[in-house]
Amino acid sequence: MRVLFATAEAYPLAKTGGLADVSRALPVALRKLGLDVRLLMPGYPRAYVRVENPRIVAKIASFLGVDDATLVEGIFPETDLPVYLIDSPSLFRRSGGLYQDEAGKDWPDNALRFAFLAHVGAEIALGHISLGDDWIPDVVHANDWHAGLLPLYLSLRGDPRPSTVFTTHNMAFQGNFPADWVPKLGIPSACFQAAGVEFYNQISFLKAGLRYADRVTTVSPTYANEILTPEFGCGMEGVLRQRRDDFVGILNGIDNSLWDPAVDAMLPRTFHLSDISGKRACKAALQQEMGLAVMPDTPLIGFVSRITHQKMADVILEALPWLCAQDVQFVAVGEGDQAMEAGFDQARELYSANAAVIVGYDESIAHRLQAAADILLAPARFEPCGLTQLYALRYGTLPVVRRTGGLADTVVDATATSIADRSATGFVFDHATAEDLTSALVRALSLYREPLVWRRLQLQAMAQDFSWDASATQYAALYSAASGMPVDLGAKTQPVTVADQESTRQAVC
Repeated sequence: MRVLFATAEAYPLAKTGGLADVSRALPVALRKLGLDVRLLMPGYPRAYVRVENPRIVAKIASFLGVDDATLVEGIFPETDLPVYLIDSPSLFRRSGGLYQDEAGKDWPDNALRFAFLAHVGAEIALGHISLGDDWIPDVVHANDWHAGLLPLYLSLRGDPRPSTVFTTHNMAFQGNFPADWVPKLGIPSACFQAAGVEFYNQISFLKAGLRYADRVTTVSPTYANEILTPEFGCGMEGVLRQRRDDFVGILNGIDNSLWDPAVDAMLPRTFHLSDISGKRACKAALQQEMGLAVMPDTPLIGFVSRITHQKMADVILEALPWLCAQDVQFVAVGEGDQAMEAGFDQARELYSANAAVIVGYDESIAHRLQAAADILLAPARFEPCGLTQLYALRYGTLPVVRRTGGLADTVVDATATSIADRSATGFVFDHATAEDLTSALVRALSLYREPLVWRRLQLQAMAQDFSWDASATQYAALYSAASGMPVDLGAKTQPVTVADQESTRQAVC
């Protein structure tokens, strides 16, 4: 089976969040199952520095006024994954971020930039852009709003065409643009209606993916059910309910080749399940690096995240005076909302004796913090899947999370029962308030003072398997169901849809 995987970012070629981690790990895992997966993404300047053996394979015909584009083939770093970069200087060779300028404002032509990504994907899928070996995909997997127009463009071409799968990684990011973009993007006016891509008199790239893909997925089973409701659906719950027979939640995994404390080159000392003594050395090194007192028995609490309302950064700021009054140390690493960033900067000044803050994101510091911390704050008002809590588990750092989305699917609350049956892996609370967060921290700090219990919880956390193996198998089964092409996956051949889950619940009731 041939699969074209279209995304706006993939680590280490480009990254702003978890989409980049998924876009590296999932294609690699699928190739290990025997699928011929190839990745398509924009040619940002940083990507060319890292891709291996780049070469131009095609000139891309003028489309939407863009006439400077070529397709560059290379190999994704440290893998055998073929990657295709859309080299358009006018669209993608810019200073600033992937989606915003240096002042933090969205590029005004983002609609054009990512419509062009979708257009190139459609041209490859239909064989109009040759990859040099007559390669045409059987399935096109479009990821997040950036690639949302790809299923629409293919549906407009008629059959024969590849089957399409669209994954929404976060319903809050929708790619909504003014209506006057519709004719500029080559979209028929007939599609600009409630049953098409219109969303409150705007064009929505996310809605295009949800409407026109043959199959729709999101990144955890719980989130799949949550976004069918007005509370979490961000206005798209009606669209998803209409698609429930073709809609499934598949839990994200983590890339064990990048996130493994036993071989992580970013750590001052490695450790593993059979000997976690190196974690103590990592803690001491980070305390020294952050200007904190080297105190091995003082609990170190970490927060590595986007600093946003979704990630409850405001609630953490509200809880910080209480937290810093405890016998703990706190380290935060992240960037996002400028007002909240300023709040963390102020906290660093107020609580310098036991708090350190780095505004900005650095991959190596994120690894070192995960390895050094005893407790990780990873709460969210909503969370499609979440990866930081999975990294924390892998590194023996116990996460504190809110019971929502993928957080609910991956962390088992440390109750008397779960501690006794050895299933506990972290601490879970229900409401997005400082009171609930501090209550969970009180429980965590209490157990931290019981070294034998804490060590057992750490080992249980590290023993969890959140690799991509099982999830990749489910995606391969979904591709098979969408395309009608058989794939030998053993017993796991049919992904469970949201409609199937609802039917099961009703039968049990």
